[in-house]
Amino acid sequence: MSPVLILIFEKRNNHLISGYMKGEVKLGILGGGQLGRMLLQAALDFNLYTLVLDPDENAPCKNICNEFFTGSFRDFDTVYNFGKHCHILTIEIEHVNCDALEKLEQEGVKVYPDARTVRTIQDKGLQKEFYKLHSIPTSEFRTLKNKVELEQHTDFLPAFQKLRREGYDGRGVTRLTSESDFGKAFEEPSILEKLVDFEKEISVIVARNANGEVTAFPVVELSFHPEHNLVDSLFAPANVPYKLQRHAIEIATRVIEAFGMVGILAVEMFQTKDGQILVNEVAPRPHNSGHHTIKANYTSQYEQHLRAILNLPLGSTEIQSAAVMLNLLGEPGFDGEAAYEGLQEALAVPGVYIHLYGKKYTRPARKMGHITVLGQNIEEAQQRAASVKDVIKVKA
Repeated sequence: MSPVLILIFEKRNNHLISGYMKGEVKLGILGGGQLGRMLLQAALDFNLYTLVLDPDENAPCKNICNEFFTGSFRDFDTVYNFGKHCHILTIEIEHVNCDALEKLEQEGVKVYPDARTVRTIQDKGLQKEFYKLHSIPTSEFRTLKNKVELEQHTDFLPAFQKLRREGYDGRGVTRLTSESDFGKAFEEPSILEKLVDFEKEISVIVARNANGEVTAFPVVELSFHPEHNLVDSLFAPANVPYKLQRHAIEIATRVIEAFGMVGILAVEMFQTKDGQILVNEVAPRPHNSGHHTIKANYTSQYEQHLRAILNLPLGSTEIQSAAVMLNLLGEPGFDGEAAYEGLQEALAVPGVYIHLYGKKYTRPARKMGHITVLGQNIEEAQQRAASVKDVIKVKA
C-alpha cells in the first residue's frame, strides 16, 4: 500500500475511533437474541450507539440497546430501512435478507460479515462447494433436490441429511442409516453428508479485521445433547493433541481468509479417529462455542467481534483459566413464563458464573442461559461443573 493510501486509511480509521469514543458511531445488529445481548454488553465498553432489529417484541436485547425495532430481518424493505440508520451493520443470526445487505453495502454502509459471505453460509450446499473449491478438508457430500432423489444414493448411507437452508440449533438435520429411515427424510433441497467416524467434535473461533489481521481462540471440545442435537457443554482447553490443535487453527484461519470476511467466524470441526481434521460447518457471528471466553479468556469473542468490525487491533485470545460451559435449557414438560430454580446453590460453588438471557418465556430445550465454570485446570473445572450441572432448572 502506498504512503498516501496508508495516510488516508489512518485518517478514516482515526475518525471512526474518535466517533465511537463520542458515542456517535451507530452499530446495527440484525437479531435480538442472546448473542446480540452479549454483544451489546461488550458494546457498552466501546461507547457505541446501538440499534437492534428482531421480530420478537420481547427479545432479550430490547431493553439494553439504544433503539429497538420490531420487524423481520428476512424482509428486504425492513432490513434495508433499518440499515440506512447505521454506520456499521452486523448480525447475530445468519438467516437475514442478503439482497438488502448488498444494497446497503453499495450505498456505503459497512456490513460485516458482507452479503456475499452470508449468502454462501446460509446455504449448506454452497458452503460445502466453497470448501471443495478452496481445498478445505470436509466430509464427502451429495446434493439433493428432493426426497425422491434419496433412492439414487443408497450406496452413500449411513449419512446425515441436512436442509440446505434454515437449519439452526439441531433443526433441519436427520440421520439416515438405511432405506428404512427415508420416511423421516426432508422433502426440501438438502445435502447428504457422509457419516464421519469421529473421535471428538471441536470448534475454533477465528477473527479477522479489515486490515487482514487474524487471531484464533484456542480449540474447544464440544459435547452435544443426545436428543436435541445442540451443544450441551464445552471444555476449554480441548483435550486434543497439540499438533492437531495447531492444524485445526490453521484450517480455521484458511477458511476466514478464503471468505475474506471481517468479524468473528466459528468453525465447527470433526477430529476423526484416524487423525484428520474436517470442517463440519461455520457460523459468521459469535457462537455458542465461545460463550466461555467472557470469563475464561483475556478477550471475549464479543469484544473481539467488535474490535474486528471497528478495524481495531485484535485482542489477546489466550486462556486465563480452564473452563467448562454448560447450556441452560428449558426443562421438558414446561412451557410458559420462565421460573429459575437452584441459582443460590449453584452460585455457592467457587468459580461458577451464571448468564441468563432475559427470555421471558421458556419451552422444552430452549436456550435460556449458560453457566461458565472456571478452575485452575480442566479437571477442577469439570468437577465443579458436575456438581452444578443438574442443580439449576428452568421451569414455568
